Amino acid sequence: MSDPLAVIAQFPGVPEAVEEARQAVDRLYRHRVLRRASPAVSTESSLRGARASAALEGVDVSLDALRRDEIHDPVVQGALRASAELGRLGSTWRKAPRQVLARLHAVAAAGLTPAEGLGRPRGFSDLPSSDAPGPDLPSSGAPGTDLPPPVAPASDPLSLLLGPAPLAADAAARVDGLLTLLDQPTKAPAIVLAAIVHAELAVLRPFGSADGIVARSAERLTLVEYGLDPKSLVAVEVGHLELPYAEALGAYLSGSPEGVARWVQHCASAVTLGVRETTAICEAMQRG
Repeated sequence: MSDPLAVIAQFPGVPEAVEEARQAVDRLYRHRVLRRASPAVSTESSLRGARASAALEGVDVSLDALRRDEIHDPVVQGALRASAELGRLGSTWRKAPRQVLARLHAVAAAGLTPAEGLGRPRGFSDLPSSDAPGPDLPSSGAPGTDLPPPVAPASDPLSLLLGPAPLAADAAARVDGLLTLLDQPTKAPAIVLAAIVHAELAVLRPFGSADGIVARSAERLTLVEYGLDPKSLVAVEVGHLELPYAEALGAYLSGSPEGVARWVQHCASAVTLGVRETTAICEAMQRG
């Protein structure tokens, strides 16, 4: 059986970036504060991650305002709900990833999408399909739906960054391929799998709204469930915010080995920066 993720894991520059991130996570897990306060650190990391994810959607608010519950913007609230939902979805991610993605969209897009569109992928068009952008992934067909697609606003950040989304049929087929990858054994590190999950969902925009938040939530869930960060301590979303996120996604969209490698390196660096953020949380708790 082929292992496309293992191939990606050996692209130039990827092994070194992944190893640096893994070592950073290992150091974090040895922090003495985690012996007594791991749940509190995870909660704070999730809050900071949700704030960063909303900022990547164009809504940047302060942590203090979030803590005071002063922010009622639907994008921010969706990011907070998606972050809170991850702890309940972990055991389902490997068994029923499609169900998890639907649930993430339902909580992330509430207030942005009509209720009948929550958790529903974009509907199929009867127009001839065109190839979806990005590197080749296995496909296992594309299930249909009779529901109309949720309509993303013209200011949708991913559309502004990446251009129009692929046709619904192409997106559905590619999502099938992604879910096939999740179900197959691989020798690739969790960071590589998480990076591909994130990029495919962001590029394909299967739901038509809140896809960026869903993509980043799925990445974090993958890092947790595939063993890199089982306690969900790493604020990887903060790393994405600090790095040139749009440029890295654009590189992935090219479909070239160099572009895919750049994206995976970006994700590994986001993990490393996320560790720095969580270490700062630990240090603050240690000081009391």
